[in-house]
Amino acid sequence: MTHPSQTDADVARAVALETAALLRDLCAAGNCPDADLKRRGDAEANALIIARIKAARPDDFILSEEVVDDTSRCDAHRVWVVDPLDGTREFGERRADWAVHIGLAIDGVPVTGAVALPATHQVFVTDDAPPVFPPLPGRPRMLVSRTRAHALVKRVAEAIGAELVPMGSAGAKAMAVVEGRAEIYLHAGGQYEWDNCAPVAVARAAGLHASRIDGSPLVYNCLDPLLPDLLICRTEYADAVLEAVAAAGPVEGQR
Repeated sequence: MTHPSQTDADVARAVALETAALLRDLCAAGNCPDADLKRRGDAEANALIIARIKAARPDDFILSEEVVDDTSRCDAHRVWVVDPLDGTREFGERRADWAVHIGLAIDGVPVTGAVALPATHQVFVTDDAPPVFPPLPGRPRMLVSRTRAHALVKRVAEAIGAELVPMGSAGAKAMAVVEGRAEIYLHAGGQYEWDNCAPVAVARAAGLHASRIDGSPLVYNCLDPLLPDLLICRTEYADAVLEAVAAAGPVEGQR
């Protein structure tokens, strides 16, 4: 599947596409209960990703949601940060808003990534041509969790006059901003590095703002992979959102 001459973006794209096809096939089979579908999706996607990355980049480390963490990765220069199935709930419900995340952090910086949206046969990669965004709408659209939108996010939306748009996977939400189907993705209340490494890499390559909600950089391959908050948005809205977050006060669990 891979060759030593392939770039990191080539590897990320190929692994994301193959994993997406595997998960689509599982969904299409339709012959197992939702709980079994979710279990098999997580396990089989993870096994494929680990095998392909190890074959393509044997000297690199991998941090995956579905593998016991080997903290020796913390001393590594290159670490793949992957979520084999982001939006397991949505996958089990056979919705469209779930994703595959293949990210690469070099010295803590998310430099390469691929986010596949298998249900819609799309993949977004850091070496794609930068998108041409549509004109800003009269009222910005802010993507939020469809099951647990944080109170702070609701307060910020009210402060800047944004329309809340519920959606599942973090990858699906971030790619909606990349596609121009929304302008802001604001998250508070808990994520891990695998939830957003690849989406952040793709968003940054597309020319979007990506940071913590206090404006600080997103840093990867930390000893504790908890990364509880995130802002991805059109650059035109970044200052207003960050100011509204600051005015709303501290967030529970933020650090």
